[in-house]
Order: sequence, then C-alpha cells, then structure tokens
Amino acid sequence: MIRMRKPIHQSSAEEGRALLERAPVVHLATTGEDGHPILRAVHGVVDGDLLAFHGAPVGEKTTGIGRRAVIAAHEVVAEIPSWFLDPERACPATTYYVSAQVDGVIEEVRDPDAKARILQTMMRKFQPEGRHAPIRADDPLYAKAVDGLLVAGIRLENVVCKAKLGQNRRPEERRRVIEQLWRRGAPGDARAVHTLVRRFPELTPSFLLRDGIRLACAIDETELDEIGTLLDDAYWLVGVPRAMVFGAFLASQAVVTARDERTGALVAVARATSDGKVAWVYDVMVRADLRGSGAGSAVMELLLDHPAVRVARHVRLTTRDAMAFYRRIGFLELDEVPRHASRLVDMVRAGGPT
Repeated sequence: MIRMRKPIHQSSAEEGRALLERAPVVHLATTGEDGHPILRAVHGVVDGDLLAFHGAPVGEKTTGIGRRAVIAAHEVVAEIPSWFLDPERACPATTYYVSAQVDGVIEEVRDPDAKARILQTMMRKFQPEGRHAPIRADDPLYAKAVDGLLVAGIRLENVVCKAKLGQNRRPEERRRVIEQLWRRGAPGDARAVHTLVRRFPELTPSFLLRDGIRLACAIDETELDEIGTLLDDAYWLVGVPRAMVFGAFLASQAVVTARDERTGALVAVARATSDGKVAWVYDVMVRADLRGSGAGSAVMELLLDHPAVRVARHVRLTTRDAMAFYRRIGFLELDEVPRHASRLVDMVRAGGPT
C-alpha cells in the first residue's frame, strides 16, 4: 500500500512573491543547450511583474534565455526535534519552513533604461545605505557596465507558496511545539514563536495572553512607526533620530510588545540586549492612559523570560522616575546590591553624534 504524504499548507501567491522579493539569494533551475540540468544561486530582485537577476553576457545563464525555468527560495522557521512531542520515537522530528517558487520562460531585458532600473533596485536591496552614484544608462560612469551585463528574469505569473508549519498535527500538539520552542530558547526560537502565533492566532499560548492584551515576543519592520510614535515622549530619547531608535530595535536580541486585544493598537513595548552574562533593558514604555493597568508588568515579565534575557546572570537598566515599578518586579538600586569581589562600577564614555 502506498502511503500518501501529509498535506503541506498552500499559502497565497502574494506571500510567495514577498518571500521571493526579500530572499537574499534565490535558486534558478533550467537546462543548458544539450539538455543537461543547471542549478545556480543568483541575486534576485522584483521589478514590476518580473523577478530579475543579472550575470555575465556569456555562459550558462545566456544559454537559458527563452527556456523554461524555475526560481525558488525558502525560509526555515524552526528545526523541531522529536522530543518536543515524543520522549522516545524519532518520527516527529521535522523542519518548519515556508517556500516559494515561480516558473516561466527566461526573458532577456534589453532596454538600457530598464536594465539600469533593475540594477539600481538591486543596489537598494543589497546596499540600502546608498553611498554610490545612482545607476543610469546614460551616465558615463555606468553606460559600459549596463550595456555589457546580462539582465534577465521570469514573469511573476505562476507563483506557488507553501508553508510546512505542523498543520498535520492536532491543535494541542501544535500549541505544545510553540511552548517548547519558547522553553528551548535557541537562537531564532523566539522569532519562530512569533511567526507561528501571527499565522495561527488560535494557537496563542497562555504566556502571551493577559487580561485584555495580547503579547508578542518579536516585531516586524512594519511595526516600527507605531513603536516610534509610542516612544515620542520618552525623555531618554530626546534628540535621538527615529532612524537610530529603529536600528536599535532591529538589532536587539529581545523585543516584546503588547497590543489591545480588541482594537489591535500598540499599548506597550520594551527591548533588551544581552551577551549571555549581562542583559540591559531599554525603551520600556506604556501608553499613558494604560499606565497602572498591568500592561507594563506583563511586558517586563515576558521580556525577563525571553530566551536572550533569562540566561543572563544580571539584568540591568536605568530610570529616572520608575524605581517603584521596577522594585515590584525584583530590581534593586545598585547601592542596595550586596558587595562582592567582582562588584562593578558603572562608567560611561560620551561620544558619537550629538
């Protein structure tokens, strides 16, 4: 008897397009002139409805012009060990991932302006800081390079996206996987919890729910503007550009948020950085009308239990006026900490942009 594979969840073409667009590298599969298979990693960018790539004007990519091909990308969400679900059997071990592919005919982009636009899009993706002259086909700085490069792509007409995220498991098993990811706390596990809960809200574990609010253990870039608005009145960020604040959030090992469960509005946020020995807490903020409601305590409890913070021997922060709040969750002023041989002295070196 042939045993059928468990179904893999099919996602939208829009999600697949977004994955192909953000992937740092995509894989191109086609055939050469003699019919032998070709598989190459390329840098892909989306220009309108074209997933484009570039290469040398001669070689395998050139021979693929006019041939059918597939471009694919994937993102690993988490490695799931067998012991998450079974103490003995190896069978439950798996990988959660999202994959996308598009198939079509490779077409060459010949118009110089279109080629320059695609190359400029590629620079924005892989060198977002800029610091180069814009690529234009009529600029003597680039005219020869634009003319000499091959730019080609596949139309984004047949995009397929699939997500293998444990959909074949019972809800209680899938919720257990989320809880185990949080307990394991390996690099990327908090992000995996966030991804799974965002996709399947019905699986939200109890540690992410409080009275009237829903907590999250990571953020997406789309939330940065909301975070910036919530932090607008923070006294410690006066004069700090929003771009610097956003960069700090994206670089932090731990970021947690709280949202009103009814409206979805952001009501609290906090972040931390950690080297495994010492964790520093920053940017704890609760919306003014909800201070004293428990939202701040909920965010701090989740932050302190975050995998990047819970392993630290010391958790430190600075505050001007919230000492009573932090005392309630176990913090002491430095002078109150018992002295020992490795007692630290806080020092600071001012510098950087003003």
